[in-house]
Amino acid sequence: MAESVTLSAAQAVVEAARAKADEIGVPMNIAVVDDGNNLTAFARMDGAWLGSIDIAQNKAYTARSFDMSTKDLAPLCQPNQPLFGIHASNQGRLIVFAGGIPLEAAGKVVGAVGVSGGSVEADHEVAEAGVAAF
Repeated sequence: MAESVTLSAAQAVVEAARAKADEIGVPMNIAVVDDGNNLTAFARMDGAWLGSIDIAQNKAYTARSFDMSTKDLAPLCQPNQPLFGIHASNQGRLIVFAGGIPLEAAGKVVGAVGVSGGSVEADHEVAEAGVAAF
């Protein structure tokens, strides 16, 4: 069982996500973190928004921090929901909209991918392509 995300595996995730982003025609920033939430691989596609570099990395950070998709976390963080305000924790690093997904091996979360540069739906779709390559 993999205990973390290797550089080779992280690069495969980035490449699969990049291919999907190319397919849908949206330049993306793609980040992969390991089990300790350390950045393992990152790519900024030509033309991807500079402001999305930090967002992609923080989506990966959030998905690994809570071992859940940021898409699934989002509804829990809205006003009058149990995690409202959580985005202000972790030195403001938490991103509570779609585009971050955990990476699992043998049923255990061992890292995460975060994608930013398009709509939240596109970000999630590109992240899913990365997860599928893991």
